[in-house]
Amino acid sequence: MRSNKPNIIYILADDMGYGDVSCLNEHSKIKTTHLDTMAREGMRFQDAHATSAVCTPSRYSILTGRYNWRSRLKQGVLLGYSGPLIEPGRMTVASLLKVNGYKTACVGKWHLGWSWAKTGRGEGDVDFTKPVAHGPLDAGFDYFFGISASLDMPPYVYVENNMATSVPDRVMPENKNKGYWREGVIAPDFKHAEVLPKLAEKAVRFIDASAGGQKPFFLYFALPAPHTPILPSPAFAGKSGTNEYGDFCLQVDHVAGQIAEALERNGIAENTIVIFTADNGCAPSADLEELSLKGHYPSHVFRGHKADIYEGGHRIPLVIRWPREIAAGSESGETVCLADLMATCAELLGVRLPDNAGEDSVSNLSAWRGCSTGAPLREATVHHSVNGSFSIRQGRWKLEMCPGSGGWSYPRPGKECECFPPIQLYDLTDDIGERRNIHDRHPEVVEHLKSLLANYIRNGRSTPGVPQPNTGSPYWPQLQWMTGKAD
Repeated sequence: MRSNKPNIIYILADDMGYGDVSCLNEHSKIKTTHLDTMAREGMRFQDAHATSAVCTPSRYSILTGRYNWRSRLKQGVLLGYSGPLIEPGRMTVASLLKVNGYKTACVGKWHLGWSWAKTGRGEGDVDFTKPVAHGPLDAGFDYFFGISASLDMPPYVYVENNMATSVPDRVMPENKNKGYWREGVIAPDFKHAEVLPKLAEKAVRFIDASAGGQKPFFLYFALPAPHTPILPSPAFAGKSGTNEYGDFCLQVDHVAGQIAEALERNGIAENTIVIFTADNGCAPSADLEELSLKGHYPSHVFRGHKADIYEGGHRIPLVIRWPREIAAGSESGETVCLADLMATCAELLGVRLPDNAGEDSVSNLSAWRGCSTGAPLREATVHHSVNGSFSIRQGRWKLEMCPGSGGWSYPRPGKECECFPPIQLYDLTDDIGERRNIHDRHPEVVEHLKSLLANYIRNGRSTPGVPQPNTGSPYWPQLQWMTGKAD
């Protein structure tokens, strides 16, 4: 007898802005018809956030339910040859679901590091004929097909389960236009423009193969788009009326439609949770100036973009469809975080997380079901920029522990910030564009949020439970600065 547990599909776009999804932005010039349909049949979130404004750390938090800065990665991202970021033995959403009877698969961009086999002929020399270790199969997934990191990062090879599908036979030179990628080795079965369609094909094939099984399934489908290289297929070229990035967003929307069609075709849409979101905001590589001339703003009304501590860096689209439980056409203004997937799945399954798992994850299930008590789900939410700058959000207040963007927009870290105060406080209710720094008018709010952030860092968790250790170098210098005293 088939389990009544819902299937779960998590579609993660790469570098797609809140304003790129037309059901969240009525002024969007990109008409995402499939995602709009998903929102009409499910729920859209207006205040959803990644934990970080860049790729790797956001993905760590999604799968572990733990803030990314608690890992060894304190700033920046991993590359295609980087070692594993998820700590050995750490529970992931996949391992949680697997031990509770789910068939689990990861298709797409991993970008959390793994251990390549070495030839022994020198540093960085990879033996592509041998299996990788400490990758998705060791993080709770039964099946993996995808790429090691972003599509613009070598090596350009597909890995299925733990083996490269083909051995690289040449070096691909750097491409510097909007189809940007770095120089690196490439396998004969790998073509950049074919990666997104191929991954979609693999994801649909997994759904088709799993639909009639006795186990429910979890599919983590991490798209490599609309991140660079921006390579929309010919069928989408020029269709958005904006630029190549807008066309690529339409292709991402089409892929979401392919997933929806597969669920309908297999008769399993009613009890399948489909989540569509992004790992961070839109990147400048989309050509923001060109898009603005077309009247399109990927960050919508929010300041900044990918990499920034400002809202445009980490406020992301989130649309969820689950016909059995989520009311069609519903909307949520709850402040939620992508790290919340772990606790949400645990409540869904009726299991309790151990103290050393999901330390920053809060269940969103009541919000999905429209059963909010009136109290906020999260006490506060912490954000992180590419250079490791923190912010903390509680209700209307957002405190940013840096003088500028902490990322790639003005004012950037360094000389551009020299004349600005060292912290920023914004009232998002009155100033959603984060233009009026009012830290000097509300010292009591500043001190409260600094203290709360310091406690979250010191305790190794932001949820109730036994304090846990952070991984890697501690943040004691930041704690001393925030609290004004040595810990």
